Amino acid sequence: MRQLTYEAPATAEQAVAAVTGDPRARYLGGGTNLVDHLKLGVSTPGRLVDVSRLPLDAVEQTGGGLRIGTNVRNSDLAAHPLVRGGWPGVSRALLAGASGQIRNQATTGGNLLQRTRCVYFQDVTTPCNKREPGSGCSALEGYGRYNAVLGASEACVATHPSDLAVALTALDAVVVVLGPDGERRVPMADLHTLPGHHPEVETTLAHGELITAVELPASDLARHSTYVKTRDRASFAFALVSVAAALTLSDDGTIADIALAWGGVAHKPWRAVRAEETLRGARPEESVIARAVDAELQDAAFGPDTEYKRPLLRGATTAALSRLAGGPDRQGTR
Repeated sequence: MRQLTYEAPATAEQAVAAVTGDPRARYLGGGTNLVDHLKLGVSTPGRLVDVSRLPLDAVEQTGGGLRIGTNVRNSDLAAHPLVRGGWPGVSRALLAGASGQIRNQATTGGNLLQRTRCVYFQDVTTPCNKREPGSGCSALEGYGRYNAVLGASEACVATHPSDLAVALTALDAVVVVLGPDGERRVPMADLHTLPGHHPEVETTLAHGELITAVELPASDLARHSTYVKTRDRASFAFALVSVAAALTLSDDGTIADIALAWGGVAHKPWRAVRAEETLRGARPEESVIARAVDAELQDAAFGPDTEYKRPLLRGATTAALSRLAGGPDRQGTR
């Protein structure tokens, strides 16, 4: 039997001190990801520091924006009237994730830090550079339907699984982090990393740093946001591709401002900057959207197992922008 020590600090500062001083310590929040990894042998910490009882579970307005505590449950956040009114894309993204039971348990911070669902990462009998650096990447020559097509490397082609993270990336959220040297703020787009030669490094957080909150800026763009997820099943399935979008139109029907982020395509939520630049000032027509998607994908690497993601991204991006522009939503709510 593997030995574990467990503790539940009374303050965030105590939690940070406990984990920072022990390289084998891990934070435990809702446990919807970590507990699975403990059972599978993917994660083998020697110490669990439970932060789920810390008083970091409030949703508060801050100067027109929103501050979301790290322990706010996904179900509570999705249903919160401030979120539904000011950041509807966040609510839609949360409701697209997992199941109702898991959303009742999962936390905001834990959702952002969940690890890939690559089948080889979760199978300890197979080589995986993310789980065991230097062992190889089984997905390169194995089952590749879920592989990344953007920003991948020879060391890792895994994709990030969070729906919430994609929406927060599109809406320029900021992650508030507490470490041994105090508090700092990390733009959501900079929280996760691409694999390069070190896919085991998944975020820009140092060991012991604790996410305490997420801050969302208010804007007219955020009020006109949505999330479209394409998956194998109608619920409890991870994205084949997903699109978080926000859109405002000028009086002449052209796009005044736009924000786009994609899920299911990279090691991190992918901000589609080239597509945004292509679409600003244009009309949100299907042919124009397809051209913008193709511009974003000009450096993508598709294989026989992932070529389907190209038309799927065109369709999902068109569905999201059509929904926001008031046109036909051919894909509906997935």
